[in-house]
Amino acid sequence: MSTLEQKKSFWHNLSTVSWAGLGVYLILVIGAVCIYPAFTEGTSSATDVLMLSWNATNDYEHGWLVPFICLYLLVHSCGVPGNGTDFRGSRHGLWLVGLGGLLFIAAVHTQQWRIAIGGLPFMLTGAIWYYLGGKAARRCAFPLFFLWMSIPLPGFQQATTGMQIMATKAAHWGAGLFGVETMVEGTNISLTSGNCDTFNIAGGCSGMRSLMALIMLSTAWGYMANGLALWKRLVLAFSAIPLSIAANAFRVASIFICAEHINPVFASKTWHDWSGLLFFFPASLLGLILLHGLLAGEIPFLKRRRTITRTQSITTAKETNK
Repeated sequence: MSTLEQKKSFWHNLSTVSWAGLGVYLILVIGAVCIYPAFTEGTSSATDVLMLSWNATNDYEHGWLVPFICLYLLVHSCGVPGNGTDFRGSRHGLWLVGLGGLLFIAAVHTQQWRIAIGGLPFMLTGAIWYYLGGKAARRCAFPLFFLWMSIPLPGFQQATTGMQIMATKAAHWGAGLFGVETMVEGTNISLTSGNCDTFNIAGGCSGMRSLMALIMLSTAWGYMANGLALWKRLVLAFSAIPLSIAANAFRVASIFICAEHINPVFASKTWHDWSGLLFFFPASLLGLILLHGLLAGEIPFLKRRRTITRTQSITTAKETNK
């Protein structure tokens, strides 16, 4: 089936009545989740509370990016060729719609707005399944469930202390590689030379905030790597954890190196404030690019080496035949 025929089939299966039903359903869902003041003693909707949670305290300042990434992933998913997919609806989608509705009712009764946001992808995916069929629902499932990335999870906050200790030890080790001797007491690090005051690795320097943002990016990156096997895409998605820890360790270590060899005031103020933007994210993204290239076999020097080896093998085979 050609792309034009697929589009005709798509538009034919969605009649005027179907479009009207879908529109009414979306209005009800958006109204319930985004407008209905069911939380914080009847003063805020689930979306209002969610947007307020995108702050530095929760390490989720990047939360506002998630809806835009979801929309981009949805457009990207719909643009993939359908290979003859016939978009016919199925009543099985009503099970997901019902599950999402039950989650929203439970959220209102327990005043847990996270459950309401978590049920939204079920309601949307179920509607797509009902109107367009299971194959269309599978295409849209990941972009819609990516909304979960916008929900701050309290459990991650408890890991901040562990990340602080890890960052402290890594900074001590990294500074030592460049000949800068430091002393560690808990999460406090001081230079043995006494050139500057003691640095405290606070929660903001633990790397938790950057870790959550990088997990969001690496997960979307792994999903869009269509040419890779599933296990390679999972490796890309979970690579955010080691990349974030390593990049943050070198970032913190660089502060002590600057304090020792350049200027303590510059290190504690200017470099401390800007090193995350100038060093952490570029280093992490470069790591993702290199890992993707390695998994795809597209690292330039490795690809050239394989080409040369193959050429030599062909030449040797020709000489043998002669």
